[in-house]
Amino acid sequence: MPAFAQSAGGLLTDEQINVVTSGMFSRWGRKGSLDAINPPSYAAKTTGDAARGEIVFGTYCASCHGSEGQGGSKASAISNDSFLALVSDQGLRTIVITGRPDLGAPNWLENVSGKPMSDQEITDVVAWLASRRGQSPGQPYSASNDAQHHYAEHLEKSK
Repeated sequence: MPAFAQSAGGLLTDEQINVVTSGMFSRWGRKGSLDAINPPSYAAKTTGDAARGEIVFGTYCASCHGSEGQGGSKASAISNDSFLALVSDQGLRTIVITGRPDLGAPNWLENVSGKPMSDQEITDVVAWLASRRGQSPGQPYSASNDAQHHYAEHLEKSK
């Protein structure tokens, strides 16, 4: 992403940057909201454990996404082959940390009232979700694989 500041080759003056950032903080900033909480790191610090992640998913996510992540009355499927084939582990981690405000999905701090997810719990739930990816990412549709197989059989028979 290119720089915004003129001093770094961008188009905005220091005053313009101050106006933009002040507006962001006044509108979206919650001063002191993380004072007593240790926020998760953007990148995983350890290797996740899928078995522990399944338990974490049950605690924080299943009430909306269903016990296996196939969707529920409050949220869509999160363990969908197509979705998981398209999103990286880092993308999953980002979604857990930031939530999806556009969809009403809570973040790491809001899932369970009074019990924010720990950094390790986030890492583990991402490991569990990643373990549910199809064997051939980019080829998530078994129906298309079946169609290719039938087409190949048809070609073989027509020879």
